[in-house]
Amino acid sequence: MKPMIWHPEDKDAKVNQYLDQMNHAPYQALILLGLATCCMLTFIILVGIF
Repeated sequence: MKPMIWHPEDKDAKVNQYLDQMNHAPYQALILLGLATCCMLTFIILVGIF
C-alpha cells in the first residue's frame, strides 16, 4: 500500500501555472452583460410609455 503523504511532482508546477493563467471568472463580461441588460430594459420601458 502506498503512503498517504503527497509529494509534489515536476508536472504539478506546470499545471498550476496553466490554471493560474486560464482559470479566471469573467467578471468584466458579466458586468458588461448586466449593464447591457439594464440599458435594454430601460429602453424598452421608455419606448412602451411614450
